[in-house]
Amino acid sequence: MTTPTILVVDDEPAIRRFLTPFLSAEGYGVVEAATGREALALAECHDPDVILLDLGLPDLDGQEVLRALPMWRRARVIVLSVRSREHDKVTALDLGASDYLTKPFSLAELAARIRVCLRRGAGQGEAAPSRYVFGELTIDLSAHVAALAGEDVHLTPTEFKLLAFLARHAGKVVTHGQLLQAVWGRHSQGQEHYVRIHIHKLRQKIEQDPARPRYLRTETGIGYRFAG
Repeated sequence: MTTPTILVVDDEPAIRRFLTPFLSAEGYGVVEAATGREALALAECHDPDVILLDLGLPDLDGQEVLRALPMWRRARVIVLSVRSREHDKVTALDLGASDYLTKPFSLAELAARIRVCLRRGAGQGEAAPSRYVFGELTIDLSAHVAALAGEDVHLTPTEFKLLAFLARHAGKVVTHGQLLQAVWGRHSQGQEHYVRIHIHKLRQKIEQDPARPRYLRTETGIGYRFAG
């Protein structure tokens, strides 16, 4: 089994000294970069499975690095930044980041987010599954059917399309903008209430306690995360 490689991109040596031993102890191969350009060069050479990316780099802003990274399709990017504004988070996620953690963060949470990224990346290159099972919830994309504890759940076409998109991106924060474009099309931008209304309806149908959802988690001001 190949050891996953993680690229740590941060201009602060103290942060790299903090993260590298922890990640190595977790069983990962670790590569370090102190600048955006160094990060891009190392990403091309090492083809990392996960990139931990700080936004405040001395040469390129982390957002510029994100724009240049899609050519390495295997890598999942987790942004680690002191920037806590919703705008910064949404922008990073819209640019392709898989997740966003605000500094300071716990190592336990970081480890969990990395595991989610690796699980999602493991199936890349394979045919996308047509059926997802999350606990008692089953989503069959080919049949356009969802079932809860073996009982069919009546969903409208829009509700099913929204649920299917979230399930395909399970574990990843998905922004309002991404959901609007995927479900309602590019002319729907700015209509976040569409998403909120349909998420509310979905929760009523698939959550045991809609006020404390198991599956459809809110990322305040940003969007949602499907927790499988």
